Amino acid sequence: MRYTPIAVALSLIAAISSSVSYSAAPEALDPRAGALLGEGRAAAASGNYNAAIDAYEAALAVEPGSVTVLLALADATRNEGLQGKALHYYRVALASDPRNLTALAGEGMALAEKGATEKANRNLARLQTLCGKDCIEAKTLAAAIAKGPSPRMVAADAVTAKSAVSEN
Repeated sequence: MRYTPIAVALSLIAAISSSVSYSAAPEALDPRAGALLGEGRAAAASGNYNAAIDAYEAALAVEPGSVTVLLALADATRNEGLQGKALHYYRVALASDPRNLTALAGEGMALAEKGATEKANRNLARLQTLCGKDCIEAKTLAAAIAKGPSPRMVAADAVTAKSAVSEN
């Protein structure tokens, strides 16, 4: 009985400290990186993903390891059709913030677009564990998985021309 107040106090401290560890402080970007991020977002909004990628890469050079810049760069490369490169950027972002819902959903969408639906379903299950079935990221990823892989490009070297000679 005499240890009850101490046990309650310790459990309260543990609860507060664990809830603080789940919330991250907002990332303060360098003003130059913020300007480049804005340029990239404007280019991506207009559909010019190459210019957006250039701006995001410049912002990443100014602010290395920024999760915000990494996610924007990953989205732009995924929209450009470079799913492998996008997966790299999503995984770097997840290495620094493993509970980032946007990075988990983006990685899952890139995997689904590549045809790796089993791995994408793992990301979906993890998202549903973290935020529930009704969060936007889980719904977006579920739709991308249902859509299936994006069509693959065929290189010109892979196609053999049939030589046919015809008379006039």
